[in-house]
Amino acid sequence: MPKLRGEAFWRETLRSAHYVVAPMVDQSELAWRLLSRRHGAQLCYTPMLHAQVFLRDANYRRENLYGEACPEDRPLIVQFCANDPEVFVQAALLAQDYCDAIDLNLGCPQMIAKRGHYGAFLQEEWDLLQRMILLANEKLSVPITCKIRVFPEIDKTVKYAQMLEKAGCQLLTVHGRTKEQKGPLAGVASWEHIQAVRKAVSIPVFANGNIQCLSDVEECIRKTGVHGVMSAEGNLHNPALFEGRNPLVWEMAEEYLEIVQKYPCPLSYVRAHLFKLWHHTLQVYQQLREELAKVKTLEGIVDVNRELKLRCQEEIANQKEGEKPKEGLPFFHWICQPYIRPGPKERCKENGASGTEKGLRGKRALEEEEDGNSELLSKNKQKKKLRNPNKSFDPSLKPKYAKCDQCGNPKGNKCVFNMCRGCCKKRAFKETADCPGHGLLFKTKYEKSLSWQSSQRVIQNPEISRRGDVDVGETAVLKEAGDS
Repeated sequence: MPKLRGEAFWRETLRSAHYVVAPMVDQSELAWRLLSRRHGAQLCYTPMLHAQVFLRDANYRRENLYGEACPEDRPLIVQFCANDPEVFVQAALLAQDYCDAIDLNLGCPQMIAKRGHYGAFLQEEWDLLQRMILLANEKLSVPITCKIRVFPEIDKTVKYAQMLEKAGCQLLTVHGRTKEQKGPLAGVASWEHIQAVRKAVSIPVFANGNIQCLSDVEECIRKTGVHGVMSAEGNLHNPALFEGRNPLVWEMAEEYLEIVQKYPCPLSYVRAHLFKLWHHTLQVYQQLREELAKVKTLEGIVDVNRELKLRCQEEIANQKEGEKPKEGLPFFHWICQPYIRPGPKERCKENGASGTEKGLRGKRALEEEEDGNSELLSKNKQKKKLRNPNKSFDPSLKPKYAKCDQCGNPKGNKCVFNMCRGCCKKRAFKETADCPGHGLLFKTKYEKSLSWQSSQRVIQNPEISRRGDVDVGETAVLKEAGDS
């Protein structure tokens, strides 16, 4: 059966989805997707997966996609970041049987994407993107989609979208911010860019940006004409966003923790979700914020969640009639609601900074800041500076890591083969060699197994000891024993 394309793909495979949960690194895992689907989400994306790691690491595949089958988790789109057509397609071929489409991430603006050369940092390399999408469209049995950020110029953004459509993209998600708009500098997403793209292409378009509640979704669809709207942060703070509800935080938190019991995920994911859900409450109960940060088990997280619930219920019981929410919030802090990210000036005021220059730098001047005044450092870097006063954050002083001879990843500093651990392990195994730098001792274990086998034969047949003649002919078997 030929794969569906464009509008037919959106209508039949994606079931005309209007409400979409965004791909979020370490945050849109199965448990969260199921919670979001229960409360109005019609389509979900996996977290962004690294194509090269997905291709070479079976554990990574199992943890992120090959886990327990869950029929409720459909339709589902798997998102990859990649910068090599062959690697992208090979990874997608391993994933296509577990999803309804493969998405190429062209929107991640973070520094890790810049270092890895993927996401929004590929948006100027149109020839490469054409080759990636053309090859994927040819080889895959499911459609290929893309998620992009805009250029400052609307005309260039439109041409970019048309190029992707021509290459074979069957659905386009447009985040209405440039790659420079992130963190405290995020600002407002441009729906004008999204509207222009929607009018210029014939494939379905999803909008992303400025979505905090259901009325934002409806307004975005009305103004831009898109097929659906994607939410990331809005969904994290209120998983019932697409239902148009603002439930009690502990209701969502308890439901999520129940799903995690059935579909486990790393504790760091769970902790991060509760920090988002309880964001406003944790500003009130700072001690519980610290406890949530330190807890080491799921049971401990459940206990902290229960204590937060009790504190809020006690506060509700003592509430005076006519009392209004504090800190300018639309609702009381125990109700799911948006978190409005402060701009650079507001953030500097929070940190006690003053002056025009400091106000413009914000929390993260961040990835490019020079060593110097600690007031310009992020809170995390200030803590590191306290532990080590001589620590420098000047990027020019950072060590330049040598690359692995095999795959280009950073090599181990003490690796005898000048490789990363993954490549070193394969070579050391193949050549029955040792690499002390990576703790790989195939040769040593092999020799020990030979010695042990010889001693066992001597014990079983003392005649061999008297002759001084030890047979080492069964090397293949002994090698297997040593490697195991």
